[in-house]
Amino acid sequence: MKPSEVKVCVLRIEGTNCEDETAEAFKMMGASVEKVHLKQLTSHVSSDMRRHLEEYDILAFPGGFSAGDYVRAGAIFAARMRSTTGSELKRFVESGKPVLGICNGFQILVELGLLPAFEETMSSQPTAALYTNNSGRYECRPTVLRNDNSGKCIFTSSIAKGETLMIPSAHAEGRLISMDPRFIEKLIDNDQVVFRYVKEDGSKAEYPWNPNGSESDVAGICNPAGNVMGMMPHPERAMIRFTHPDWTRGYQSPEGDGMKIFRSVMDSVTK
Repeated sequence: MKPSEVKVCVLRIEGTNCEDETAEAFKMMGASVEKVHLKQLTSHVSSDMRRHLEEYDILAFPGGFSAGDYVRAGAIFAARMRSTTGSELKRFVESGKPVLGICNGFQILVELGLLPAFEETMSSQPTAALYTNNSGRYECRPTVLRNDNSGKCIFTSSIAKGETLMIPSAHAEGRLISMDPRFIEKLIDNDQVVFRYVKEDGSKAEYPWNPNGSESDVAGICNPAGNVMGMMPHPERAMIRFTHPDWTRGYQSPEGDGMKIFRSVMDSVTK
C-alpha cells in the first residue's frame, strides 16, 4: 500500500481542538486524511455526509476538551461513541487497524475501555483513569519521553528502545491511575508501557519532568495487541524541529521528534 492510499479518520466532536494539527501530521506522512465528526458515523447527518469506520485504515482521537470535559475528561465522547458505534469500533480494533489517542484522545480511549484492555478488546467499563495532575493545575511544558516498549507497539516500531523524544505536554488531567493494585505490574508484564517521562539526561523523572505525577512516570500505553496507543504529550506539535523549545541549538535534521511516531504507524500500515 502506498502512503497516499492510507485513509486516516481524525474523529472529533464539539470541544476537540487539535484535529487540524493531528490531520496535518498524517498529511506530512503522505496519508489521505479526513476530519470526521462523530455524528457522521451515525445516522444524524444527511446521506452524502455519512461515513463508516470500516472505510479507514487508521483512527485518531485528537486532543482538546471534548464536551467541555464535563463529568470526567473524555467521558462524554466515550459514552456517545460506545452507544452509537461501539460494535464497529471494537471490530476496527480487532481487525488490527491502528488507533491513536493523544491527550484528550488518551482519556477517551481509557473511558471506552480500549486501554488498558487487559482481559478483552474493549472492557464494559473503565478500569483506569487519567486523574487531576498532582500540581492541581494545568501543565503546559516541554517533556522528555523515553521509549520503554520492547517492540509490541506499532506506534514506536521505528524508534529504538531507550531512545528519548522531546514532546510537549499540555493537560490538567494526565495522572494515570487504577484501583487495581497490580496495574503497573500488569502493564510492564504485558509490554504495554510505551513512554515514560524522564529528565533530559534520561534519568528518572520528578516534577516538573513528570508533569502530572503518573505512577512509574508512565506517559503512554498500548493495548496487549499493540495497535491501540494513548499518550498524554502531543507529538503532532513537534513535527518539525522549529517547534522544539531548543530549536536554535545544534541539530542534524529539520524533522521534529513527533514525526517518528507518525512515521512508525505509517510504515506499519504500508508494509
